[in-house]
Amino acid sequence: MKASADFGFRKVAPEEKTRLVGEVFSSVASKYDVMNDLMSAGMHRLWKRDFVRSAHLQAGQRALDLAGGTGDISKLMARAVGDTGFVVLSDINAAMLGHGRDRMLDAGCFGRVGMARINAEALPFAKRTFDLVTIAFGLRNVTDKSRALREMHRVLKIGGKVMVLEFSELRVEALKAAYDGYSFQVLPRLGKWIAGDAESYRYLAESIRKHPNQEALKLLIEQSGFARVSVRNLFGGMVAIHTGWSV
Repeated sequence: MKASADFGFRKVAPEEKTRLVGEVFSSVASKYDVMNDLMSAGMHRLWKRDFVRSAHLQAGQRALDLAGGTGDISKLMARAVGDTGFVVLSDINAAMLGHGRDRMLDAGCFGRVGMARINAEALPFAKRTFDLVTIAFGLRNVTDKSRALREMHRVLKIGGKVMVLEFSELRVEALKAAYDGYSFQVLPRLGKWIAGDAESYRYLAESIRKHPNQEALKLLIEQSGFARVSVRNLFGGMVAIHTGWSV
């Protein structure tokens, strides 16, 4: 049977998903940060701060920020690792990475942050390079999630950890109908109004529903070689933080 991948609710060839996701983020790159603030009422900033704070990065450590886009996570991690540490801000999409580069320059982080346009499924780093690998709101867009997680495991030092911040399965039953209405009715309209692109935001809503839930993603991380995998829900499970250790 020919392999396929989920692009929202559609089934497409794996290479087609990679291309289509690239088109989505090229389309929304210039309005990505504005849309994140509108879509989450600014909550994404609190989630990201919580995420980086719970990583417990130390001065001098090395971190890899995958699908880092416009650099929110990298900027926070750069502060934590200090002048003796280093963060690699990476993304497969050139437009997103360009915005991230500009933000790092504006924030004065460039001495601590390097840039790399890379595919999470094929990391161009040696084994045991990083103390921490993060991917925030990006794993659901990766074509082969298992392959990407195995690559993360490969480049982590023994005792290092992977952290995934991602939309997940809402666990508050009373809110599910409103959440679906917002996702599939309001969000595409916001996308059309702000970014001039309703379809990309319809895909983003669909991609959340197709992404593995908390338990399924925990199992996937464990199967990729990580130990002591934990899950912490935020905002009733709308968002979850998965953490796994390299041993």
